[in-house]
Amino acid sequence: MIRIEKIQKSYGEGGSSFPVLRGVSLEIPKGDFLVLLGASGSGKTTLLNVISGLERPDGGSVRYGSEELGHLSDAELTRFRRDHIGFIFQQYYLLPGLTVEKNVKMGADLSGNKEYRKIIEAVGLMGKEKKYPHELSGGEQQRVSVARALAKKPEVLFLDEPTGALDEETGRQVLDYIDRLQKEGGFTIVMVTHNANIADMAHRVVRLNSGRIVETYQNKTPKGAYEIGW
Repeated sequence: MIRIEKIQKSYGEGGSSFPVLRGVSLEIPKGDFLVLLGASGSGKTTLLNVISGLERPDGGSVRYGSEELGHLSDAELTRFRRDHIGFIFQQYYLLPGLTVEKNVKMGADLSGNKEYRKIIEAVGLMGKEKKYPHELSGGEQQRVSVARALAKKPEVLFLDEPTGALDEETGRQVLDYIDRLQKEGGFTIVMVTHNANIADMAHRVVRLNSGRIVETYQNKTPKGAYEIGW
């Protein structure tokens, strides 16, 4: 269980300080598939960054079970993210000097996963294992990013617009694989997206506006990646 209580976050200083999160509270059960929706500037990406430990809140708390992230030192927080959390962002953050296989293996090595080549195949990159990021299209680079995160076998997977650089066919393929692996492994997903169609795949949807939660609802029958609109 992840418990977020009264999270506040602002950017800037003094009179130029701008509040982005205004007392957000939320519980995320283990194995949940949660989508954060909202317009640009609503605070959804900042909330994802705070929940995942990438940013510290100005006020409030983030707990993973009995672990309070605010009580961890920077080094302890880095280890926590390394051991428990996976990330897929709009930016790919691939290491340019490593091949596809070695980028994915870097994630797999953190969990001792010896079957990472199956993930490379599942995201449609077989035959390109020896290519470097600059030799790939944007969509292919995003698939490497997805494979690297999943190869780590995270307890919680955070995604920020994971299909933003993908065409419909590839986007559905990637979402379908993430969805199937989550059902098999039972890890928790927290996804930021502007695409309300993707929200139809989630167990729960949280909509933000001006740094506050304005709506929360459950999908009684979540759809698969090939059932949603695009």
